[in-house]
Amino acid sequence: MALLEVENLNVDFRGDGGWTRAVSDVSFAVGENASLGIVGESGSGKSVCALSILRLHHRRMSRMPDSHIRYAGRDLLTLSNRELRQVRGAEIAMIFQDPMTSLNPVLTIADQIGETLRIHQGMDRTAARRRAVELLDMVRIPDAARRVDEYPHRLSGGMRQRVMIAMAIACRPRLLIADEPTTALDVTIQAQIMQLLRELQAEIGMSVILISHDLGLVAEFVQRVVVMYAGHVVEEAAAADIFSRPLHPYTEGLMRAIPKLDHEARRLPAIPGNIPAAGNWPQGCRFSPRCGLAEPACRTAPVPLESLDGAGRTVDPAGTPDRRLLRCPPRRAMLQADAQEATA
Repeated sequence: MALLEVENLNVDFRGDGGWTRAVSDVSFAVGENASLGIVGESGSGKSVCALSILRLHHRRMSRMPDSHIRYAGRDLLTLSNRELRQVRGAEIAMIFQDPMTSLNPVLTIADQIGETLRIHQGMDRTAARRRAVELLDMVRIPDAARRVDEYPHRLSGGMRQRVMIAMAIACRPRLLIADEPTTALDVTIQAQIMQLLRELQAEIGMSVILISHDLGLVAEFVQRVVVMYAGHVVEEAAAADIFSRPLHPYTEGLMRAIPKLDHEARRLPAIPGNIPAAGNWPQGCRFSPRCGLAEPACRTAPVPLESLDGAGRTVDPAGTPDRRLLRCPPRRAMLQADAQEATA
């Protein structure tokens, strides 16, 4: 059984014009000690999915109809607020995008890490401060005994992100959700943060969901990748398969846009147009207005997510498919031709 199973996640937000769906029918799973990447352009719904796992959206302004989020066999959407607070931070932790706005500017680092330890592990203030110093040492912050009494504005961006990681792992969670953990950091600090996450995952034995638009980071870190576009999943496969042979035209477009060190290009390939806003999704395939392979059927026919085996043949979704792919007539013809060639 997977540690986390997200099934048919739908997320609606209330606005002046009524309810607008931001995420529709998103499903994925994360096993014990596994790593999953969620990628896509800004506005594709990645962070909405992450916040939904811990029910961090405003209750009166959001809803998740017909959805299930099962963690260790329990549906998180059915838990009371008290039961959910016992899960947040203790069993499932999250690193947010911007540490400067996520950390409280008027509390010291010791106070902010200690709060988690006092609530979930019953430590007193002295024991919590001692443990906070140990956690800062663990995330490679120099002179931790002094830094623990600093305020966030006294730390660099890389140090603030390390503090966020220390807070997240304070209770040794089974699942860590890292939402753009290297945003606004320079390349050297990015590499250090990702190496730190890799070491902590091995040391603690936790599962990780990495959300990012940086495909290079995702390729080096995760075992499996979910590609999202306009609020739903367009493709899911093992990381090696996604990066070596993307099948959906959107995934292929993302891969083409990655700079290549061995190839000189005056201009990187770009996907034309912009991602549609929630509530203004086109009929048929939501990527069709930007797709160079789109056929008439792509713009009108329903586009279910199909489960495929390694040869590209449709299989029972209840099993363990090698890949899930949004139905794409141009790609379907290519897969059928490949399957025929393989059996010839």
